[in-house]
Amino acid sequence: MENRDVPPGPYRATKLWNEITTSFRVGMPLRKHRQHFKKYGNCFTAGEAVDWLYDLLRTNSNFGPEVTRQQTIQLLRKFLKNHVIEDIKGKWGTENLDDNSQLFRFPTSSPLKVLPRRHPELRKNSIENFSKDKDSIFKLRNLSRRTPKKHGLHFSQENAEKMNCEIIDEDQENLADNREISQKDVEEVWRYVILIYLQTILGVSSLEEVINPKQVIPQYIMYNMTNTSKHGVVILQDKSDDLPHWVLSAMKCLANWPRSNDMNNPTYIGFERDVFRTIADYFLDLPEPLLTFEYYELFVNILGLLQPHLERVAIDALQLCCLLLPPPNRRKLQLLMRMISRMSQNVDMPQLHDAMGTRSLMIHTFSRSVLRCAEEVDLDELLAARLVSFLMDHQQEILQVPSYLQAAVEKHLDYLRKGHIKNPGDGVIAPLPTYSYCKQISAQEFDEQKVSTSQAAIAELLENIVKNKSLPLKEKRRKLKQFQKEYPLIYQKRFPTSESEAALFSDKPTIKQPMLFLRKPKFRSLRY
Repeated sequence: MENRDVPPGPYRATKLWNEITTSFRVGMPLRKHRQHFKKYGNCFTAGEAVDWLYDLLRTNSNFGPEVTRQQTIQLLRKFLKNHVIEDIKGKWGTENLDDNSQLFRFPTSSPLKVLPRRHPELRKNSIENFSKDKDSIFKLRNLSRRTPKKHGLHFSQENAEKMNCEIIDEDQENLADNREISQKDVEEVWRYVILIYLQTILGVSSLEEVINPKQVIPQYIMYNMTNTSKHGVVILQDKSDDLPHWVLSAMKCLANWPRSNDMNNPTYIGFERDVFRTIADYFLDLPEPLLTFEYYELFVNILGLLQPHLERVAIDALQLCCLLLPPPNRRKLQLLMRMISRMSQNVDMPQLHDAMGTRSLMIHTFSRSVLRCAEEVDLDELLAARLVSFLMDHQQEILQVPSYLQAAVEKHLDYLRKGHIKNPGDGVIAPLPTYSYCKQISAQEFDEQKVSTSQAAIAELLENIVKNKSLPLKEKRRKLKQFQKEYPLIYQKRFPTSESEAALFSDKPTIKQPMLFLRKPKFRSLRY
């Protein structure tokens, strides 16, 4: 099935829904089935639908390989509820669907969701208000022609130096005294510099349909950039907005398992599951997702940059977007991502779920706590799972403070202070980032390189377990069994036969002969 990209823009989740339903209706194989001594044509079983849709979602770049079979079943239930499919008797409107042999078919017409349209007058007012706000420092009117069509990795210093020379030459004769910069000026520069960079990175002509500039609060950005620990985690002045102490203690316990000494309570069988359930309950009970409802469209649009060859662009865009969050939200997101990333990589972590591995459990549990829409969207769970998976893998880069942003703001303020920007409507004078391009590779080549690198690291982890002589034999068997369950292909490559696996445990202690040798008693004859 062709993997089509849904372009950035408003209501992207609805567009993705229409794409998936159309692909499912066109591509799902139909055939004859017999049920209760009757034959039905042009239909399919629920199990067949799960198999086909599961493969489609995992190979679709908008959702990725982290999609689980249970999530696929949930999506099919939404199909039944929204009359994308119906049972063989024409019934729909419920979510009564399981992974079994129940028969379903397509209705005569598959209704696509209608994209909401903003009222023209509301759109006009929004544009007018935006234009008035922009005049406080400078306008973005010429930004679209500066935006590159392709994305690369590095800023061009040559372009910046050239622009600096032009500015100095142009205004050398009319340099004015340094003007005073108000706090409002500083805040507006922060707002528009981050919007400029975000628009440039995403390569779109306008951010209007994705985010309202009024949603960008400069005070949040400035706080998130400056009030951080040595690890880059936001430090809150108001501790009432922080995580409760018992939640922090529980998160430290699992993040550092089994070396955590923060909790002195004695452990018991199932202790780690209870601690994890405590953390999960707290985040699931939050009234709003960590990425907030108002930024839902922004993050959903960035999900469409999550392509193998655009990974760097997605990281840079998410890095900027996460700076827009209220400081308490950013701190919670940082601590949560650090915890689940460590837990998913910890081979010593006991099994927390009977049917799911640790990584899948982390994504399944916390997706809705990170991203969801204020009005329930049918693809929320899949989109959130895709984003959380990416955040887990790149949380150190995404949630760190970008030093280039601070430098860009200081440069703009310096231009404003020295009079290089004379009028509010002069446009952006300071140089915008341009990108020099690395050699582009195909998505297949990228996947091969990524897989080979990650597999080498995982194989090295397996060797560490095998060669660890201080590990008790029972513990080594347990870890190898857990490793085999999580990474069966790598395990099979290391132990291709049962003999090679058995050879690892061949050094068993030999049974020593008893120290005392007892002679067999001689029986005397009973005859005299």
